[in-house]
Amino acid sequence: MTALPWSAAMIAPNKDFDGAPLLRKEFALAGGHGTPVRATLRATSFGVFEAFLNGQRVGDDVLSPGWSSYEWRLRYRTYEVTGLLQPVNTLGAALGNGWYRGNLSWNGNSAFYGKELGFFGQLDIEFADGFVQTVSTDSSWESGPSATTANDIYNGQTIDARRAGIQWARPGYDAGSWAGVHALEFDASRLVAPIGPPVVRNDVVKPVSILTSPSGKTIVDFGQNLVGWLRFTVQGQPGDVITLRHAEVLEDGELAVRPLRTAQATDTLVLSGGQDFFEPTFTFHGFRYAEVTGWPGDLTADALEAVVVHSALERTGHFECSSEPVNQLHRNIVWGLKGNFLDLPTDCPQRNERLGWTGDISVFTPTAAYLYDVKDFLQDWLRDLAAEQKAANGLVPFTVPDILKYEEHPKEFPAPESTALWSEAAVWVPWALWKAYGDKDVLARQYESMAQHTRRVEGLLSETGLWDQGFQFGDWLDPDADPDQPWNSKADNGVVATACLYRTARITAQTASLMGHDGDARHFEDLAERVRSAFNRHYIGPAGTILSDCTTVYALALAFDVLNSEEKRAFAGNRLAELVAKNGYRVSTGFAGTPFIAWALSESGHIEDAYRLLLEEQCPSWLYPVTMGATTVWERWDSMLPDGTINPGEMTSFNHYALGAVADWLHKAVGGIRPLEPGYAKVLFAPRPGPGIQWAKTSLATPRGTVASEWHLAPEGELILTVTVPDGVTADVDLPSTPRRTVEAGTHTFTTTGLTLAGDSK
Repeated sequence: MTALPWSAAMIAPNKDFDGAPLLRKEFALAGGHGTPVRATLRATSFGVFEAFLNGQRVGDDVLSPGWSSYEWRLRYRTYEVTGLLQPVNTLGAALGNGWYRGNLSWNGNSAFYGKELGFFGQLDIEFADGFVQTVSTDSSWESGPSATTANDIYNGQTIDARRAGIQWARPGYDAGSWAGVHALEFDASRLVAPIGPPVVRNDVVKPVSILTSPSGKTIVDFGQNLVGWLRFTVQGQPGDVITLRHAEVLEDGELAVRPLRTAQATDTLVLSGGQDFFEPTFTFHGFRYAEVTGWPGDLTADALEAVVVHSALERTGHFECSSEPVNQLHRNIVWGLKGNFLDLPTDCPQRNERLGWTGDISVFTPTAAYLYDVKDFLQDWLRDLAAEQKAANGLVPFTVPDILKYEEHPKEFPAPESTALWSEAAVWVPWALWKAYGDKDVLARQYESMAQHTRRVEGLLSETGLWDQGFQFGDWLDPDADPDQPWNSKADNGVVATACLYRTARITAQTASLMGHDGDARHFEDLAERVRSAFNRHYIGPAGTILSDCTTVYALALAFDVLNSEEKRAFAGNRLAELVAKNGYRVSTGFAGTPFIAWALSESGHIEDAYRLLLEEQCPSWLYPVTMGATTVWERWDSMLPDGTINPGEMTSFNHYALGAVADWLHKAVGGIRPLEPGYAKVLFAPRPGPGIQWAKTSLATPRGTVASEWHLAPEGELILTVTVPDGVTADVDLPSTPRRTVEAGTHTFTTTGLTLAGDSK
């Protein structure tokens, strides 16, 4: 059945009912038309919703319709519900505040998009004779209270089990005490079908231990920092209260809630006296530990479980090597992605923020696109980015969706303008998707956004041709910066911004060429060359040093190919390796430099330095959090200090994926699988072994089949590589000290003799 035109209205309850109203409509099937052959419900809301038909939840999704740029894009979900129909039916919905009306960002404000919750639903029932009966939200619906008495994404959910029950969603329910509804102003042209997958329950994690804190509190350890909620069945005295507080880490044996800032992250259950099932689906928490108070009797590990919640993504890429700390780092990166890919790519999932920061995903998309199929997930988010950008005259905001435009900006972040790395998401994200999946439509849909951003930044250049004016985040969270000054990096902001613009202009030029926009391609190619020339003229000294002479500026200059001579590139590679060694192979880069420094080292002939940087365990390093028991990637290199205390900075998340962008290098340089053509239509196997790792294997389910690479070092110094190439794909094999060769589909093994890895000390 072709989707019928919308006839529904956005309806709101006449009473607020604690911010969690129930809505219902009872109806009989139309007679005289035979048997219903298909029934489809399309639904969305102001807030989050759960839809019911005759007491049954429709769909496995949670927190729908998610968070989009509601001003221009409100997504709806579609459910096939034929099997739930009866002669007399009740269509119902439960609403929560969600992102629409709940607290967002760090200022404690809420209701950015509207003051009333609403539900919009249309059930189309097709009969055997072709007749279609439509049941839509309108003024005839009823509204009433639910068992939820408080709900907020940041603060948690309270459920009074004495008010629980599902009879309200079944025919024959006495709704005499219920209230009516009223229509809200709503333009149905904002409705869009979702591109990305829904948020669902993905996994269940059981406790690994029950702890008693020094103050006598009961704390449940799930052994993994995850995102979701707790669920359980319990029985106690009516009116008794169970309280659950969530946090990522412990400090001095107690639940560490300071990093959550004002987010309460607390769920509450009021017991009915009978068997009560508890699952708070109108909130979510980032946590490993839960403090439980009020539990009737002794709490045991089999009494409750953690439900892992994120967007329904298919795992595509895997990596493993001989270093268990590196394997744990990789697992941490995977868990960080899962926790922060909950309907949109967020910075963190636990504190009073959880925003779609553009800088994080700018650098992480290549890693994400290897680990999971994120093409549709990120395309949906890119539509919001383009909508926000269009409304802001070409400005790509710090966050998407952009609620910061409604907030007073902190003094550290003045009124926003295009910002290097962050605003670059408009260009870097679709380009990474093109390289990963080979779908030119991704670029076609985003081209206007890409070009608009690049032209806007072109207008911000100073007379020197550099992007050296205005606010920049720069090399955010440089490990040498004071905890309360994350913007105070060693790298000159103009150097970082100008290097980023050069990469952006090149990508935009290549995209314009692919789209057949030849005039644009020439314009952006010229812009790239002008920016490159200005960078080399103004930022490189006579001896070859780059302004501010720190690891990040050399990493970006090399990784983005900004330097215009072999002599400059050779100097930059040597200087970068020298600085890395001088720092004891501890990380000295922030958000800008970290994703690219291993690439800059290995591609400039310093593979051993890249490995030593990767394998260093002293803080700051990728493996330091692993030594401290981390199960996700941290926001700061030292989110937890060596003595077990928490970094005193205001921003101290234990689940941020940005610094995990190093996994792109793990997959492609250590593992050795790279796309020679977009979508892996042609593959390059080019593993680069280094000291400290004796073997590695990686695989990737590409749009053309599974590609795999596995290598190990034999005692005699031989490198033995086995590769798998899917049908219809050719591959180049590039091993150290051997000629490059091309192979067809199948499994192939190669051996390189005489390989030596100087400095192999781990």
